[in-house]
Amino acid sequence: MASYDVIVVGLGGMGSAAACHLAARGQRVLGLEKFGPAHDRGASHGGSRITRQSYFESPEYVPLLLRAYELWEKLAHDSGRDVISLTGGVMVGQPDSLTVAGSLRSAQQWGLEHEMLDAKQLRRRFPAMDPDPEEVALYEAKAGFVRPEETVRAHLQLTTADLRFDEPMVRWEPTADGGVRVDTDAGSYTAGHLVITPGPWAPQLLADLGVPFVIERQVQYWFQPSGGVDPFRPANFPIYIWEDRDGSQVYGFPAIDGPSGGAKIAFFRRGVPTTPETIDRVVHESEIADMSARARRHLPDLPGTFLRAKTCLYSNTPDEHFIIAPHPRTPSVTVACGFSGHGFKFVPVVGEIIADLATTGTTKLPIALFDPHRFQG
Repeated sequence: MASYDVIVVGLGGMGSAAACHLAARGQRVLGLEKFGPAHDRGASHGGSRITRQSYFESPEYVPLLLRAYELWEKLAHDSGRDVISLTGGVMVGQPDSLTVAGSLRSAQQWGLEHEMLDAKQLRRRFPAMDPDPEEVALYEAKAGFVRPEETVRAHLQLTTADLRFDEPMVRWEPTADGGVRVDTDAGSYTAGHLVITPGPWAPQLLADLGVPFVIERQVQYWFQPSGGVDPFRPANFPIYIWEDRDGSQVYGFPAIDGPSGGAKIAFFRRGVPTTPETIDRVVHESEIADMSARARRHLPDLPGTFLRAKTCLYSNTPDEHFIIAPHPRTPSVTVACGFSGHGFKFVPVVGEIIADLATTGTTKLPIALFDPHRFQG
């Protein structure tokens, strides 16, 4: 039976980063993945994810984002891969909306560089956008996007871990010496510590955690703008999150995939419960029409021609904050899951946190918000 210092189960965004950080600290690491490298069956795919620092979800995330930005730069340098691009970003809505007011609160609390734009200023700076007269925007120059598939490939490229693809974990159990044993259909392995980064398989693999996860189907869309992509190129156009009066949000990106690649847009948190095994991977005409109509409201030229769509999975916790902690009943296990549709920008710093917890049992980075005990009782 092969033995390691740490076994990492799940090699998507978080797991690949954890395997990379752990191996860099001299740990003997085994990585187990249900599918192939940088696969599209979970949540670490779709070509782009927004990154930003003026965080409307909570100012408590900002210290992690500042560290994540340092690690994104290091990952890009060490791997030579195009993992992050800072295009600038706007958070748009009514002045008292969560998207605007929450972003402003984080920016002010942490002294982050930002500008406030009224509707005329927003339209003048980004002519492709058509805000309502009473809407405003917070502009953040350090916002941009990261590439999920390239990020996973970069961490897998840099790690010296023993990586096993198409080999899912079947079960795990603590051992008498305080370690863990992991079984797969191909064999059994032991380690002093186990890391579980299950993505949308959290309800199955971590049913004993006491967290009522909800897995949701989400859809990402690409449209070719009616006037061409020039107004939407990264030099002319930012990432954005746009909140309507009813609290619903859409988010989108510049045209980052060439002259015929279109621009990506999606609803934020408009999903239906599903499982990884039962998700409907077909994107229906009614969904495309709904997204097109919403896009046209804010970006009149965007939904010129529908190009393609892709499903992905959100792993939601009830409060939409993450789970990153030692397992409540098995301290030789670290869990990282429930990233609730806003976690990918944190991938490199979550990898660092997991490595801290797996090797020392603690971390200097602030993670109290992510303790699963908050759902007990």
